[in-house]
Amino acid sequence: MNTTATTPQSASSFDDASFARFLEHRIDPTWLTTIRRNAWADFQSMEWPSPRDENWMRSEIRGFRINKFSPNIEENVSIPETTAVRLLKGVNAAGSLRSINGIVTHEELDPTFSEKGVIVGSLSRCAREHTQLVQTHLNSLVSPKTDRFSALQSAMWTDGYFIYVPRNVVVDRPIHIHAAMGDGSVDMSHTLIILEEGAEATVLFECASPSESASGFHCGAVELVQKGNSHLRFVSLQDWGQNVWQFAHQRASVGRDATIQWTVAAMGARFAQVDQRVALVEPGARSQVNGVMFTRDRQHLVFNTLQHHIAPHCTSDFLYKTVLQDRSRTVWRGMIKVNEGAQKTDGYQRNDNLMLSDSARSDSIPGLEINADDVRCTHGSTSGRVDEELIFYAQSRGFTRAEAVRMIVTGFFQQIFDRITIESVREALSDAIARQVRQYD
Repeated sequence: MNTTATTPQSASSFDDASFARFLEHRIDPTWLTTIRRNAWADFQSMEWPSPRDENWMRSEIRGFRINKFSPNIEENVSIPETTAVRLLKGVNAAGSLRSINGIVTHEELDPTFSEKGVIVGSLSRCAREHTQLVQTHLNSLVSPKTDRFSALQSAMWTDGYFIYVPRNVVVDRPIHIHAAMGDGSVDMSHTLIILEEGAEATVLFECASPSESASGFHCGAVELVQKGNSHLRFVSLQDWGQNVWQFAHQRASVGRDATIQWTVAAMGARFAQVDQRVALVEPGARSQVNGVMFTRDRQHLVFNTLQHHIAPHCTSDFLYKTVLQDRSRTVWRGMIKVNEGAQKTDGYQRNDNLMLSDSARSDSIPGLEINADDVRCTHGSTSGRVDEELIFYAQSRGFTRAEAVRMIVTGFFQQIFDRITIESVREALSDAIARQVRQYD
């Protein structure tokens, strides 16, 4: 095990004894226990990520100490759920899931959709009651062998969110997921969403802490499985407390003529490392990913994204926009990978960064790996400061400096807002961004 200064320390809170107690308290089918044991063996055999690893060379995790946190062995959910719900404003949800510290505490689905075979529920429960579905798709996209965090998550995920939409069923109202994590707590939830051929759904996912200063450890996974001609809109709003450490692996697999619109907003966490990948696995698959990051103080957010064109005649469109304040830092590393034979690929990626402070830092690293000769792939990146002339112009019209900066920031994100087709999401993100802008008067 690597114990250098750049990696987390070994911890008694996540040791063999705690893992054994964790399994004792579980009511899992045998196949799932086997997966957990194998993943734990992977966790024990791996080293923590270090600056020698390409995806971690710009990640500052020396302050992370896993032994400050304890796994949820007995599923203690006694903390009050006090975090705000933002994405449901004006929305009549078809179903909802709520969790505390990674344990689902509420499950609800309109009978209209349950009668059509739609499933919305706790992943732990569904692993027992819908074994074939879960066993077939769990860890089909996120491998426990990716790194030590993915292995730990696969071994000790406590609960999660399972959504299944059968063939040709359209869920025409959003499904809402709300995750709350108490101060100093751990969330090791797993999200698994499956859309069969011709299915359609919208999922709104938001997570938050009970206070801005809350600490915690989030080690999560997201798997979005789409069969042919299915259509998914997935929105994720991350607003953890400013002392939360987040490590997440997020994957989507998009089938023939299927489409995904994936909107990601990252506002919270002291440190976050998100590995997001979309695989276009059959001809005609299309993906659009919209990313919004807003950082302040000493926040450090890292996003590694991959647009993987496996099949021909597929389209991917990634746009990430970031605003940085104070001494915060962001890292975005994007890659368009085109497999041999994936002809007629149309891939686009762009990352724009707006810095509101001389002390902020943004690392933007777009990339292409093309193994086919009939493709169109473009990428770009920009970084810059707020134009003082724009601020002066607004002030000359009676606005304060703070109001002028807020207008400029909102305008900077407008391109993202224009791509989002859900009004409640546009409003929630706009409100969240307005609250983040420091006062400049």
